[in-house]
Amino acid sequence: MPLVSLIDMYKPANEQYYAIGQFNVNNMEFVQAVMEAAEELKSPAILAASTSALKYGGFDYLIDLVKTGARMVSVPIALHLDHGVKIEDAEKCINAGFTSVMIDASHEDFEENIRITKEVVKMAHPKNIAVEAELGRLGGIEDDVNVDERDAFLTDPAQAKEFVEKTGCDALAVAVGTSHGAYKFKAEAKLAFDRIDEIKKKTGIPLVLHGASGVGPKLIEKAQKYGAELPGAKGVPDEAYVKAVKLGINKINIDTDLRLGWLGTVREMLAENPKNIDPRKILGPARETIKEIIKEKMKIFNSAGKG
Repeated sequence: MPLVSLIDMYKPANEQYYAIGQFNVNNMEFVQAVMEAAEELKSPAILAASTSALKYGGFDYLIDLVKTGARMVSVPIALHLDHGVKIEDAEKCINAGFTSVMIDASHEDFEENIRITKEVVKMAHPKNIAVEAELGRLGGIEDDVNVDERDAFLTDPAQAKEFVEKTGCDALAVAVGTSHGAYKFKAEAKLAFDRIDEIKKKTGIPLVLHGASGVGPKLIEKAQKYGAELPGAKGVPDEAYVKAVKLGINKINIDTDLRLGWLGTVREMLAENPKNIDPRKILGPARETIKEIIKEKMKIFNSAGKG
């Protein structure tokens, strides 16, 4: 089917308390993996491209890959701009057929974040395109961080309420203890579940968990077996996803896990088949690996069967 607006996909997710996985894509194999996983599990899915991914894959190339893939499946698929920093980035994607855009002005002060987000909402909503914004600063919650320091970067529930009311954004990325990359926590993973609950009650809109890859031991072990160096990598455990979704997280972003799965399998194929010169025999197995990772996430997020 054609790409679906994330506004429309969020409605049942918000009402039924499940999360839709956002899976970042950079090339054809990643796009194929998401589409196949979504179709096999009858799950809605979000394919996301950052500005750097669009530059690498080619703006039109990557967009047309996703649009083609969406037409080949029977489940709702959204195309989302991940971490658009400039209004111009969001505008370009809105005009190109994206069905959701993120404008990330979280590095600005509160009022400027509101102003920038409102401007993007004004461009997107007439075309029924969803707008995601971010409030707070991502960073793991560690034992040696005091309460004041902890509160300084976590999303403030009262501010979140004001922000949503003034901007009209459709989803809000919240800082609740996760962080980008493979090194999210020094010790036991900690998320501020009380903060998720309070923000959800005050805003009522879909909440987004960024920096949410699991960085599972099996992914790390396989990559390291074939030469990768990833000491101390640690991510979000499955039980944390389940609890966060029950409290109102409706979109969970997965990127690092896909990269790790890809890395491990590509390294394995190169190491175990030194005479191979066929890229399909390297990239094909890697595609299957990330497809299985995506399917696992869809089951945990409770989106399987919701498409």
